[in-house]
Amino acid sequence: MADPVPRAICLGEAMIMLAPADEGAPLEDAETFRRSVGGAECNVAGGLAALGVPTGWISRLGADGFGRHVRQDLIARGVDVGGVEDDLERPTGLYVKHTLGGRTRMHYYRSGSAAAAMDAGFLDNPAVRNRLAGAELVHTTGITAAISASAAGLLDRLAALRETAGFTLSVDLNWRPALWKTKDPAPLWRLLRAADVVLLGADEAEAFAGTSDPDELRALLSPGATIVLKSDSHAAMALLPDGTRVEVPALTVDVVEPVGAGDAFAAGYLAGTLQGLPVDQRLRLGHLTAAVVLAVPEDHAVPPAVEIRQALLACPVDEWSATRVGPAGIQSPVLGGAA
Repeated sequence: MADPVPRAICLGEAMIMLAPADEGAPLEDAETFRRSVGGAECNVAGGLAALGVPTGWISRLGADGFGRHVRQDLIARGVDVGGVEDDLERPTGLYVKHTLGGRTRMHYYRSGSAAAAMDAGFLDNPAVRNRLAGAELVHTTGITAAISASAAGLLDRLAALRETAGFTLSVDLNWRPALWKTKDPAPLWRLLRAADVVLLGADEAEAFAGTSDPDELRALLSPGATIVLKSDSHAAMALLPDGTRVEVPALTVDVVEPVGAGDAFAAGYLAGTLQGLPVDQRLRLGHLTAAVVLAVPEDHAVPPAVEIRQALLACPVDEWSATRVGPAGIQSPVLGGAA
C-alpha cells in the first residue's frame, strides 16, 4: 500500500542536538554527549505525525552521517522525507544544549549549513513541488527566514505559491534576536502578513513587534489570519478573523526542560485544525502536547494515547484546570488519577 499523501508539510532546517551526558559540568570538561534531532519545523512535523496527521518535512541536509541520522529519526517517527535534498558540499547544522546552574544555553553551529543554502529555486525540485501542490497546510517559522537571505527569498516565493496552490500557510514567529542582529526583519514581516495562521508568544511579540496587545497585533498582521497568542505558562488565545476570541488556560506542569514546547504546541493546535476540532479543543490539544514535552529532557515526546487526548479535550473546564502533567505522567480527575 502506498504511503498517504502528506496533508501537512513543514519546511525548515533540522539540526543535530548534542547535550553533555554530565549536565552539571562546564562545557569544556564534557567528554561524552547525547545526540538527538532538533529544529523547529522538524519538531512540528514529528508532532503532527504522532497525532495522526500524514506529514512531510522538506529541507536540505548535508550528505553526511548527521544528515542520514536526521532522515532515519524522522522516518521512524512517521514523517515523509521524500522532499529532502542532500548537499554534497555543505554540512548538516548542529547545536549544543548545555545546562549549568539551572540555566540552559544553546550554542549553534549552523552557518554555511545545507539548510541555509535553500533558495527559491529549491521549490522547483519536483519532489518538493508535488508535495506542496498536494498539501492542505504548510508550516514554517521565523527561524527559516533568518538563517540566510536565500532562505528568506524561498519563503517569499512560498507565500506567493499559497495563492495558486491553495494551502493554508502557518507561521510560528519563533523570534530569535541573535539571528537578526545584523539583518533587516522585513522578510519576516512579509511572511507573517502572508500567513493564514500566526503563532506567537506574548513575550516574543513584545520583543519583535513592540506589543502583545491582541488588537494591535491584529492591526499589524493580516485581517484574514487566525492569530494564536500564547501567554507563557498561563493561557493561549485564538483571535479569529471575524473578531471572535477563544482563550484556554494552560495545564499545570512540573517542568523538566522548556525547549521544544512551543513546537509541540504548534503541532497540537495545527493537528486539531486539520482534524476539524472546535477552536477551544485545538488550543487544549496545543497545551497538552506542549505539557508532555515540558515534562521530558528532550525536544519532543510521544503524545498521550488517543483515548486520553479525547477525554481531556472534552472534559469540563474545572477538570481541565485540575489536570497536572509531570515526568510520572498525567494526573487528572477525568482520568481517574494517573495516566
